[in-house]
Amino acid sequence: MERKFILSTDSTCDLYADFIKEHDIAFVSLTFTIEGEDGKFTDYLDNFTEYSQYTDFYDKLRKGGLSRTSMLNYESHYNHFLKLAKAGAKDVVHFTISSGLSPTVTVAQQAGEAIKKDYPDFNLYAVDSLSATIGQGALVREALRMRDEGKTAQEAFDRVNDMKTRIQYSIIANDLNYLKRGGRVSAISAMAGSMLNIKPVLSFNKEGKLIVTNKIRGMRKAFEFTLEKMAKYPPSTENSMIFVVHTDAEDDAKTLADMIEQKFAIKPEMVIMGPVIGSHVGPDAVAVGWKSDLIRED
Repeated sequence: MERKFILSTDSTCDLYADFIKEHDIAFVSLTFTIEGEDGKFTDYLDNFTEYSQYTDFYDKLRKGGLSRTSMLNYESHYNHFLKLAKAGAKDVVHFTISSGLSPTVTVAQQAGEAIKKDYPDFNLYAVDSLSATIGQGALVREALRMRDEGKTAQEAFDRVNDMKTRIQYSIIANDLNYLKRGGRVSAISAMAGSMLNIKPVLSFNKEGKLIVTNKIRGMRKAFEFTLEKMAKYPPSTENSMIFVVHTDAEDDAKTLADMIEQKFAIKPEMVIMGPVIGSHVGPDAVAVGWKSDLIRED
């Protein structure tokens, strides 16, 4: 089947490197910076290729390392799209992290317009995922399916834009201190919550902002709450997509995945979260993202 567009994404989709390579997806990495216990800063690209790189990252956070992230700048986008244009790309469907977290989609659009001045046949379809991590990855997967079926860029663009607010989330953070650093909970709430084993449950709202929706005592009760939310927004039966993602909390992730499979008779795919979003929720978090026929209400 002839491919009618190039599929492209930034690294916040949390798709593994071998999947990206196997399916010929153009990929551009965000960056993150870790401040070690010695006060030194080290810059890294979000382009892990081995599972151990993910676990090493979360180990550094557990040992007191502070990770900071930054959006992809204009130059990075321009060079990414220029490479595609020089290789003959015409229609490119590109996915970015939610505009509720970063203005990346606007920067991508500006870079695409600049490329078009020199390459008039180049057309960028920039998709604001209104999510990140596995939700963004689910949209990339849907566009991949359409690309491989011979659909046009416009058809894929329209499809994923209809789908993106139907991607539901339940993100269970283990340590409120990471959310405190990001300004999502107060210092007092973080201290009290940690003492009481409170697990904040987050979700993306319709504007693509990451919000705390509930605070629940204990991981098991947070899992039960998650199943209740999934029952309220049932997973789609057509081209079903359920992903469990964790920040080096494989045992808890497997427990949640088993609970989901028992209740909905769908086996979730389980992945580890990359460092960009993982920097903000911290180690030992577990989340589930799924495609529903219903639109987010938050």
